[in-house]
Amino acid sequence: MSHDLLDLAVAAKDFQSLSVIKNVRFGIDPGEIVSLVGPSGCGKSTLLRIIAGL
Repeated sequence: MSHDLLDLAVAAKDFQSLSVIKNVRFGIDPGEIVSLVGPSGCGKSTLLRIIAGL
C-alpha cells in the first residue's frame, strides 16, 4: 500500500497492562477526507498523537 500523504502502520500501543491500539494500518491520499469515530477511550486521540509524533 503506497499513499502520498500518509501511510500508517501501528503494531501495538499499550498503557501499562491496557492494550489501546493493536494492528492498525491505513493510508490517506491527497484530497481524501478522513475522520476517526469511536466511543470514549477507544484510542482516537492516542492514534492522532502517534501520527503527530508525540
